[in-house]
Amino acid sequence: MGEPVKPSDVPDILQDVLEDSLDIVLCGMAAGTASAMAKAYYAHKQNKFWTILHETGLTPALLRPHQYRDLLRHRIGLTDLVKTHSGMDHQIPLSKLRLDARSRLHSSIALYRPKFLAFTSKAAGQGFLGGKRAYGEQTERIADTRIWILPSTSGAANGSWRPEVWHAFADEVRA
Repeated sequence: MGEPVKPSDVPDILQDVLEDSLDIVLCGMAAGTASAMAKAYYAHKQNKFWTILHETGLTPALLRPHQYRDLLRHRIGLTDLVKTHSGMDHQIPLSKLRLDARSRLHSSIALYRPKFLAFTSKAAGQGFLGGKRAYGEQTERIADTRIWILPSTSGAANGSWRPEVWHAFADEVRA
C-alpha cells in the first residue's frame, strides 16, 4: 500500500489523527481559525462537536479540544478535506485545492479503511463528492467505507443544526 497523497510542501494546519481499524473518520472542510491557533480540532468555544460526540454516545466522556488524540481510544479518527488552509468553510479556496484535497482524502481512506467516513459539514461532503447532497448516508463508498454527511457543529451554522442526524449516524455506527 502507498502513502497518502501529499499535494505540496505547505505544512498541514492540523495533523491527521488516523490509524488502521478505526470505526469512524470525521472530516471537516478545514481547521477553523480558533482550531488553527489552538492547534486542536474543533476548538472554538461555541462549536458543538465535542458535546455531540458525548451526547450520541460515540465517546463515553465529554472530551475537550486539546484531548483530540484521545479519540483514537474510541476508534475515531480526524482529518480535514483541506489540510493547508484554515478559516470558515466559505473562506477556503477550494477551486485551487479541490483535486489535490479530494485525492489526498481518498488515498487516506483507502489506506486506513475505516468503517465510516463522516463529513462534519455539508460543504465538506459536497466538496468531496462533487455537487449538492442531503444530510445522511451517501450512495458512494471508498472500498467498504460508508460515507455520511453530518450537519456542521460550528456555531456559525446554528441555523442548520440537526442533532438528530448525528444521533442516526451514531446508531448506524453501533449497529
